[in-house]
Amino acid sequence: MFLFAALAAQAQTNSVRELSLQDCFSEALKHNFDVQYERYAPEISLYGVYGAYGSYDPVFSLSGTHSHNVDGGLLTTSVGTNYNPVPFGANYILASQAFTNRPVVSFENVNSFNTDLKGSLPWGMTYDLNGNVADTTTKESAGGSAGVSVAQPLLKNFWIDNNRLAITSAKNALKSSQQELRLQVITTITAVENAYYELVYARENVKVQEDALGLAQQQYSDDKARVDIGTVAQSGGTLEQDAAQVALDRANLISAQFALVQAQNTLKSLITDQYTSWHDVDISPADSMNAVQQFFDLQDSWSKGMTQRPELIQAKISVEQQGIQLKYDRNQLFPQLDLTGSYGFNGAGREYSDAIGQVRAGDRPFYSYGAQFSYPLSNVGARNTLKSDRDTQKQLMLKLKQLEQNIMVQIDDAVKGAESAWESVDATKQQRISAEAALHAEQEKYKVGKSTTFIVLQLQNNLTAARNGEIRAVANYNEALANLAQDEGSTLERRQIDFRVK
Repeated sequence: MFLFAALAAQAQTNSVRELSLQDCFSEALKHNFDVQYERYAPEISLYGVYGAYGSYDPVFSLSGTHSHNVDGGLLTTSVGTNYNPVPFGANYILASQAFTNRPVVSFENVNSFNTDLKGSLPWGMTYDLNGNVADTTTKESAGGSAGVSVAQPLLKNFWIDNNRLAITSAKNALKSSQQELRLQVITTITAVENAYYELVYARENVKVQEDALGLAQQQYSDDKARVDIGTVAQSGGTLEQDAAQVALDRANLISAQFALVQAQNTLKSLITDQYTSWHDVDISPADSMNAVQQFFDLQDSWSKGMTQRPELIQAKISVEQQGIQLKYDRNQLFPQLDLTGSYGFNGAGREYSDAIGQVRAGDRPFYSYGAQFSYPLSNVGARNTLKSDRDTQKQLMLKLKQLEQNIMVQIDDAVKGAESAWESVDATKQQRISAEAALHAEQEKYKVGKSTTFIVLQLQNNLTAARNGEIRAVANYNEALANLAQDEGSTLERRQIDFRVK
């Protein structure tokens, strides 16, 4: 009883905001936490694509060096006069000579500057633009050169190399993240739609339980009046049966009101990132919940699922990426055969300006050309990498086929579920009509004493159950349509939601 009063008091103090289903979609696309989180994924992947292109950025370097070098040794010299021996009688006069060592020192100062610009091009060529100049101060001479050298692969790294593989992988990662966002949007929209129908159902169920309580209270009042005037014996337990039914219906109403609060919170959690601002707001669904018969084409639904399901598109992207990896692996089996070449100009003079001037004049050219070949004799790594990635591709293909089959089964179940839900709508409608007629007839019989309170109360319960069953069936049918669209991947098109990733 306390909960019933608390819910009633809260309903009186809360503000009411009327929302259509489309309004809820708009709020969810802006404020749903899962959508906001997943919206960053394509942006992050796009940065990855930009970063992969960074492999083609030229690398510039500049350096300057001063070197000083001292070198030398000992120089041996003679001191004195040499006299040739001259015969004089029996004796000779010998020459006298002295030797000394002198240190000899040499030194060299060199100032040099080097600049370089190197990088690679999208077809695999590498280039190196370089220039240098050096000044030897002790020799009073300067020299320099400027030129370019290139290398173009002809076999290995010609069709595809690491740079192109990284760029393609980044682009596929971007496509996959876009489909991940699309999947999250579809999931959220479907959840919002189902929550909206659950809210409509909960609101209608409260009305059904209020009507049931009203019928029970009316029955109690009528029977009490009959007891008071002696038409019905008090000892028959009639009022006790009525009171028990009133208590049961009041309990059912409290449960229905609490379920309405829960349905409100479920929808609020899907459409807002500021729950406190919605806490004291009662959402009033502006759209009625009708059951409009739709005719289903299983083949058309399968076709949609095979072309629009985000998970299937992601699986196909993975297979495509593995195919590109295999292309790279096969290219790595080839020998490394590169054409190389260089061209430039030399310069020399007494100073920097002289050397640079001669380089600019271009009258002292140099060039080279040739080829470079290399190949690992066994190439074990490349061959086994290719085998491994081929098996990986087979795994991915099996996963893709399994996913296609699972999607077909899901769609088949969803179509049959929607058809069954529609049949339930019609069946529960007829049940409700019959229950209303049965109760009305029994009430007329009761008025003339040809029925009992027990039978009337039983038929009231049957009518309440039939009414609840009808609105439950309508909600189930609308949710089945939403779930079928999710299984097809056609939710956004069905709800005319423009999905674009900036």
